[in-house]
Amino acid sequence: MPHTHPEPGVDPHPPRVPDGSPALRIGIGGPVGSGKTALVAALCRALADELRLAVVTNDIYTTEDADFLLRNGVLPAERVRAVETGCCPHTAIRDDISANLDAIEELSEQLGTLDLVLVESGGDNLTATFSRGLVDQQIFVVDVAGGDKVPRKGGPGVSTADLLVINKTDLAPLVNADLSVMQRDAAARRGDLPTVFLSLVRDPKATPVADWIRGLLRERAQASAAVAG
Repeated sequence: MPHTHPEPGVDPHPPRVPDGSPALRIGIGGPVGSGKTALVAALCRALADELRLAVVTNDIYTTEDADFLLRNGVLPAERVRAVETGCCPHTAIRDDISANLDAIEELSEQLGTLDLVLVESGGDNLTATFSRGLVDQQIFVVDVAGGDKVPRKGGPGVSTADLLVINKTDLAPLVNADLSVMQRDAAARRGDLPTVFLSLVRDPKATPVADWIRGLLRERAQASAAVAG
């Protein structure tokens, strides 16, 4: 199952964004209960000491996801913003993204230059995708509890997200989910786009996802250096 590591001799810590430059913005979407908030918390644990990090959460009528992050102490309160969408989750991340953009702008004004902003969608279905006006890259999270048929069902979230996370692999024996079937079907739907399998019980810092983000930041820094040079 795919799991990336830095090349030998490569600094495991990603470069920081130059002061005044925009943060890398990553959207995290997926169905209710797939583990999006737990993944955000894990990424905060993995990356908060390396990067200037902030999080925007989306819930329809509550601030439950932001409250979870604060209760678990993964980031200081000033680095977390909760957006109450009052509408279907996909509307706030794809159709009318103004509330999320406002939240990111407020974080940047208060905190200064940020390296990474994680934008967590409210729980939605397999059609949920982020506007590219809101995020640079998107992660879609499904979990094995829905059965090994989920990747086969496809949908824009599974098929087009920059990274697919198949979560809660530790539950596979309990729900008779075949991970090899999920891997095969994900590859058929996604082509060359990457998929990672994850158990936050076994890997509380979501190592393959954190490594993927570090790689994005390195690529961005290299592209900027090439333009400048």
